[in-house]
Amino acid sequence: MSAPAIATLRLPRPTELYRALVDRDPSYEGIFVAGIRTTGIFCRPTCPARKPLAANVEFFPHSDQALAAGYRPCRRCQPLEPAGRHPEWVRRLIETIDRAPSRRLSDAALRKMNIQPATARRYFRERFGMTVHGYARARQLGFALDRLREGQPVTPAGFDSGFESDSGFRDAFKRLFGTTPAAGKDTAPILAGLLPSPLGPLLAAATERGLCMLEFADRKKLPNQAADLTRWYNQPVIPGTHRFIEQTRTELEEYFAGTRKEFRVPLDHRGTEFQESVWAELARIGYGETISYEELANRIGRPGAQRAVGLANGRNRIPIIVPCHRVIQKNGQLRGYGGGLWRKQFLLDLEMSHRE
Repeated sequence: MSAPAIATLRLPRPTELYRALVDRDPSYEGIFVAGIRTTGIFCRPTCPARKPLAANVEFFPHSDQALAAGYRPCRRCQPLEPAGRHPEWVRRLIETIDRAPSRRLSDAALRKMNIQPATARRYFRERFGMTVHGYARARQLGFALDRLREGQPVTPAGFDSGFESDSGFRDAFKRLFGTTPAAGKDTAPILAGLLPSPLGPLLAAATERGLCMLEFADRKKLPNQAADLTRWYNQPVIPGTHRFIEQTRTELEEYFAGTRKEFRVPLDHRGTEFQESVWAELARIGYGETISYEELANRIGRPGAQRAVGLANGRNRIPIIVPCHRVIQKNGQLRGYGGGLWRKQFLLDLEMSHRE
C-alpha cells in the first residue's frame, strides 16, 4: 500500500508513542518507527533493544521518512519488513512445520535452527493463540481432514498425516473438531490467518459462506471472540488460507490506500437477533460518516437502547468492514473501541481525508 495515502494522518502524541516503544506495544506495529539519535538507527515499536531516553527519540510514520532523515534500519527488529508479516525465523519455522507437521520440534531442535524456544512459545501464543506444538498438531489435523475428504479410510489418513497411532489420531481429532474422524469427514473447518495492516496484524477467519472474523491480533478480548466462533459456528478453527481471506487482504490494501470505500467480500456474521440487527445497520453507515449510539438505536427501532447497542458493537467480530468505528457519542467524542480509541481515530481520519 502506498505511503502517501497514509502520510496525512496524525500520529498519536509523542508521550504515547514513547510509552509504546518502552512497553514494546505490538498494537503499534506499522504505525510508527522510532529514530534513535544516539545510535543513528531506527526501530519498530517492539524492538527488543534497550530503550533510549525520550529526549533521544524522534518518531516517523514510515520507514522511508526515517531513512530520508539519515537513520539506518535496526538489524535486530528489521523495520523494513512489512507490518504484520512474520519475522524471518517464524516463516522458517512455519515452513518446517508445513513440510513435516508430525516432526516433534524439541527445544534442542529449535536451538539448532537458531530459534529461542521461549521466544517461539511467546510469539505463537500471542499471534496464533496456541503453542508451537499446538500449531503443528492443528496442521496435522488439517492435512488428515483433506485426506478423509479425498475418500481415504480413517486409519491410513491418520498415519499419512504423521500420527503415531490410530487412537492418537482419533483422540486428537475429537478434541479439536468436536467429533470423530469418520463423522467429521464432511466437516468444513474455519480457516484463519494473519493479514498485515497499518494498524497492526489482523486475524482473519473464513467459512465457506464468507468472512466470519477480522480482529486485531493484539486485542485482549480476542479469546472471547474466538469462543464466539465455536459457539455460533460449531466448526473447528485451523490455520490456513482461504479465498475470502485473500479477497479481504486485497480489499483492505485498497481501503487503506484510500481507493476503496465499500467492501465486497461476503460475510458470515452470526450472533443474536439483536446483534445481527445492529451489525446490519452498521454496514449501512456511509464511508466518512458518523452517527451516535442514540441514532443507531433509533434506526433499528430500539430507542433508548444505546447501552445495548454499544455492547453489540463491542461483540462485532468484523471491525473496519462492519464499521463500528463510525459510531461516536452524541457530543462528537469518541467512545468504546475494542482495538483502542487511537485506531478508531485513525480510521475516521483516513475516511475523512479520502471522502471526496
